[in-house]
Amino acid sequence: EIRKVVQALEQTAREILTLLQGVHQGPGFQHIPKKCQKAREHFSTVRTQMESLKTKFPTDQYYRFHEHWRFVLQRLVFLAAFVVYLESETLVTREAVAEILGIEADRERGFHLDIEDYLSGVLTLASELARLAVNSVTAGDYSRPLRISAFINELDSGFRLLNLKNDSLRKRYDGLKYDVKKIEEVVYDLSIRGLNKEATVGAGGEK
Repeated sequence: EIRKVVQALEQTAREILTLLQGVHQGPGFQHIPKKCQKAREHFSTVRTQMESLKTKFPTDQYYRFHEHWRFVLQRLVFLAAFVVYLESETLVTREAVAEILGIEADRERGFHLDIEDYLSGVLTLASELARLAVNSVTAGDYSRPLRISAFINELDSGFRLLNLKNDSLRKRYDGLKYDVKKIEEVVYDLSIRGLNKEATVGAGGEK
């Protein structure tokens, strides 16, 4: 029963991902608000599926079955974080993700978003933004990589404050330095071509 619901969640996650991948194509930049709105509609399906999942096992046995939905939950955290970033260029909080997914942020209250699942999803967001920085340049948007760079550096500083004991999370965090490097290279290329000045002027009143 759990597996069936998890498969349905994976399918919804794939649909949201396919939709959001469109932002990487040139014309996709003009359609970001529309794509985010559509993605949010898909999250209402996620909430319904989560409600169904909660009924499939006793509340106090969350960690006994956690492995079944851990991967899809991390994927959904990433997708929710990506939507929020595209809308406001801010980092989504764990509480806000839990609300988007229709689950609890607090362990004591039942089916919740584990802190490590939240952090894994956020690290996947960093890789996606590194890719977006590269594709922004291709699309002629030179100010976005500068904003992504500032965001990722702040994210990296936050992760440096954590004492990560979890092996898989630690490995994922090690990948963050490559994302930082990749974005720094994009920003460096823009600066040696003088395009970052153009971006700063062009981004005057723009967020």
